Amino acid sequence: MILFRKISVLSFLLAVVIMGCSPAGENKTGHEYMPDMAHAIAYEANVYGYSSHNTWDKQSTASRRLLSVPGKPVNGTIPRGFSGALTNGEIDQSKIDVIRGKHQLNAQATTVNGHVGFYYADNEDERLRAIAEIKSNPFPITSKGLEIGKELYTINCAICHGDAGDGAGYLVRDPNPAAGDPGGKYPAAPANLLLDDLINSSNGRYYFSIIYGKNVMGGYADKLSFEERWQVIHYIRSLQAVSKTLIYNEKMNTLNAEFGVPLKFKNQLASISSN
Repeated sequence: MILFRKISVLSFLLAVVIMGCSPAGENKTGHEYMPDMAHAIAYEANVYGYSSHNTWDKQSTASRRLLSVPGKPVNGTIPRGFSGALTNGEIDQSKIDVIRGKHQLNAQATTVNGHVGFYYADNEDERLRAIAEIKSNPFPITSKGLEIGKELYTINCAICHGDAGDGAGYLVRDPNPAAGDPGGKYPAAPANLLLDDLINSSNGRYYFSIIYGKNVMGGYADKLSFEERWQVIHYIRSLQAVSKTLIYNEKMNTLNAEFGVPLKFKNQLASISSN
């Protein structure tokens, strides 16, 4: 009985050795005893865990090694953050310099991946410093930018500040029963963006509020990207211009030219913003 057991165990081990490690062939998958204990089944990026067993290599359309090692990017691939800084497929350093704010006064520089630091703390003294220091909008006034700004303003701002920027948004405006509009009453009236005080304020006042919020308004830094914040500010300025019968578009700015982008940088920024 003991001898029979020994023979059975030896036979099993011999079968494992013979059958458990047979390589893959043209018409067979091959065998490997408990393969996932020694070799990963999944193809992992940048990891080459080659095993000769259960691996179609010469017979495969693509070897496991080819599937595991880093490949070259598809033709025409643009590195993240460089969409506006390419000329004929090559990175234009002059455009990168503009993005980083190296050639502008009062400009908020941005890194090529789109993340921008904000070096002002959330308190009143820092808010006043931001208002004094951040004046120029780093993006030019463009029709596309104003279109984007309008959409973002409608989604994020109009419910409180109103479609016209007059502070009479849905939450606070008077009801209109004839039109089936119940209106709404909000205890803290939103800012009227058309007041002279706000029209004459620098862009830093708006940007600071977008980052941190103001009074009962929360911050929107996590909802709007760097460029989106500035396009919303452009759109607010366009609403202010309408209220004063002034012009604020890509051809002319009679509202607050002193807070605009220096003329010599407009062409470069326009090419970046359009991409």
